[in-house]
Amino acid sequence: MNENLILIECKDNVGLVAIISELMAKHNLNITAMREFVDQDKNTFFARIECAGLLDDETGLQLELQKILPLESKITINPKKEKKVAVLVTKEYHCLGDILVRDTFKTLGGHVCMVAGNYDVLKPFTDRFGIPFHHVSHDNKSKQQFEQELIQLLEDYNPDYIVLAKFMRILSPEFVARFEHKIINIHHSFLPAFIGANPYRQAYDRGVKVIGATAHFVTNDLDEGPIIVQQTTPVNHTFKASDMVKAGKEVEKSVLSKALQLVFQDRVFITGNKTIIFE
Repeated sequence: MNENLILIECKDNVGLVAIISELMAKHNLNITAMREFVDQDKNTFFARIECAGLLDDETGLQLELQKILPLESKITINPKKEKKVAVLVTKEYHCLGDILVRDTFKTLGGHVCMVAGNYDVLKPFTDRFGIPFHHVSHDNKSKQQFEQELIQLLEDYNPDYIVLAKFMRILSPEFVARFEHKIINIHHSFLPAFIGANPYRQAYDRGVKVIGATAHFVTNDLDEGPIIVQQTTPVNHTFKASDMVKAGKEVEKSVLSKALQLVFQDRVFITGNKTIIFE
């Protein structure tokens, strides 16, 4: 492999960049790009390193990095380039449509392995792209039963990430824990404003002058997981709530697309309830 990617998260220490660079040179790897950051509050060092050169012993490099870095360091060498993605939907098509078009033209940065919905409204649309669609109804089922069916389906496909593309169901702590740091949601609000349902109606009633969208990792706290990307667009007194919804959908597609590209390119580190992003 002539292009290599190395991700490091460890306790901060003096001289980390120097010893990492020396080890790369020892393995005849030329560092073509290196981004690093120290979270001083948590005394944690993060690095994303791109290297050129033939790496014929990834295991050996991994062991040597573990020796020179602080204990309990997290090291990933050459993560899978094309991520396997499962998409969960309800009835709205705009985010799903953008994802499937990007998947078709290989600009998503991952591959959509399946789409699942708690309604079957988007099945005919998904079928046009040759992507499997699974209808997992929540009707006449307990939340636990519904989620267990969904979990079984997801585990059959074993995706790297799960994208909630306007999936209008609140997931249980047990579900979130099963796929920790793998679930990405698009929320139709510039968080932390207007958490929960009907944010555009909330924004309209408040008379805001900007609306936005937020892509974030899902945690047990509703709409409060680590933020990946946010974006806003201006509105004014002439906008009805329906106008805000229309404008917001365009922002949602843009924000989700950007977030997925960053995550799929391994540019996002999670630290507590925040993210560090090497663009």
